[in-house]
Amino acid sequence: MRDDAVLDDAAVVARLRGAGCVFAEEEAELLLAAARSRDELAAFVERRAAGEPIEQVVGWAQFAGLRIIVGPGVFVPRRRSEFLVSVAVGLAGLGGPRHVLVDLCCGTGALGLGVASGLSGWAELHAADLDPAAVACARRNVEPAGGRVYVGDLYGALPGALRGRADILICNAPYVPSSDVAFLPAEARDHEPLVALDGGLDGLAILRRAAAEAPGWLAPGGVLLVEASDRQAPDMAEAMAAAGLSPSIHTDDDWAATVVTGLAADV
Repeated sequence: MRDDAVLDDAAVVARLRGAGCVFAEEEAELLLAAARSRDELAAFVERRAAGEPIEQVVGWAQFAGLRIIVGPGVFVPRRRSEFLVSVAVGLAGLGGPRHVLVDLCCGTGALGLGVASGLSGWAELHAADLDPAAVACARRNVEPAGGRVYVGDLYGALPGALRGRADILICNAPYVPSSDVAFLPAEARDHEPLVALDGGLDGLAILRRAAAEAPGWLAPGGVLLVEASDRQAPDMAEAMAAAGLSPSIHTDDDWAATVVTGLAADV
């Protein structure tokens, strides 16, 4: 936006604060930087004041050191998911052969890109999602990095040639129980697709499916990684064990994040 728009800073902050935005000053800076005109700034401010996520308004999110494109109506990558990225990179290790990385329920593709970046690009990245809007957004993020994006339900979206080849398999499926969706922040309820939020009766319906089918897609020694709540983690670990994977639970108090991993046998 042109320089004379700096005069609008105080008004923007006041409007955001009045709408209940806790980080009004920081968000005002983002909106002012993103807007190309006063009219666009006004539209941005009203969208944010109405509850639309700031990432959807400005069109991007900061995640794992990357700028991820976020389209309207697409699930916004959560910063706590950076913990899953760090776990995946730690398990994969740096250097060595190129890893095959699959990101299911990929949304914007942020997690797969974060892991690929953490592996210094030593990853063949494949991503998939059921939501066409998410897939369109993921293609803008993933394809410039050399990855492929598919549309479909879990493994049904993937080409058969990937069977038995995934070294790192991420499934960031929704894990909010259906009865709890109504209690999510309005930003999520009103502006993100229900398919990206609702995990079924106990929140684990999709993740159980992902665990059950994972052995057919994992390479020997490959690993499945999912997010869950700390309360759900033991049940998720049990589902991975039932599928023949060796489960582990990883937690990070700073991010309030829990990741469950399932390791395939290294045969």
